[in-house]
Amino acid sequence: MAVRTRTLIASGGAVLLALVLSGCGSTDVSGAPAEHKSFALSGKTLTIRSGQSALELVPADVQTVEVTRRVDGWVAFGNGPEPQWGMQDDTLTLGVKCKALISNCAAEHKVKVPRGVTVVVEGDDGEIVASGFRTPLTLTADNGRVTVKDSIGPLKLASDNGAIVTERVSAKSVSARSDNGSIRLGFTAVPDRVDTVSDNGAITIDLPGGPVAYAVDASADNGHTSVDVPRSEGSGHVVKARSDNGHITVRSAN
Repeated sequence: MAVRTRTLIASGGAVLLALVLSGCGSTDVSGAPAEHKSFALSGKTLTIRSGQSALELVPADVQTVEVTRRVDGWVAFGNGPEPQWGMQDDTLTLGVKCKALISNCAAEHKVKVPRGVTVVVEGDDGEIVASGFRTPLTLTADNGRVTVKDSIGPLKLASDNGAIVTERVSAKSVSARSDNGSIRLGFTAVPDRVDTVSDNGAITIDLPGGPVAYAVDASADNGHTSVDVPRSEGSGHVVKARSDNGHITVRSAN
């Protein structure tokens, strides 16, 4: 009788779990209501710690840091989604928490940053996109793609699990590190220093052509290397690319 009772309980639990899951759908962050909040910034560097959220960054003619967020999700046998945002010592914390046996929670944050402010991002889980910056950017994602567009300031980019992409940047200095993901850098102006490392992923660097020569140091432990730009060991424009597992391509963009 005891064995039969435990069997019935287990079967009932499985049925209940199936019913819960059948009633839960996917998240739709883009259709979620938007919330807005402003945060005062006392210095010239903004640090953002983001968790379980996509993050979009833009410079703007604003006096404070302006944040728009959207949150969606569901939980089974637990609590959430619980959105969080706050500023302390010029560090902005953004994210959403779900504490449950089963959950599907997501968030999107768009951050308008006062012009002239340096930005440092420590992302835990989610894509990071930054566009239009003239100031230095340091963007790190533990699990997510990192993208920078139309920016001028120095870039330090890293992802433990995700691609790193730059589009139409004219930064003089770019550092990109990916543990598991490709690196693709596109330049509209000749950089002075490019330093890229990928443990597992291809590296593609598109450089402005013309009479400029580059000091290129490229090597792949497991993958071919292709360099199709003018080269000079003594050039002040240094390009380094290292890949443990992936092809390396350094080429002229025009």
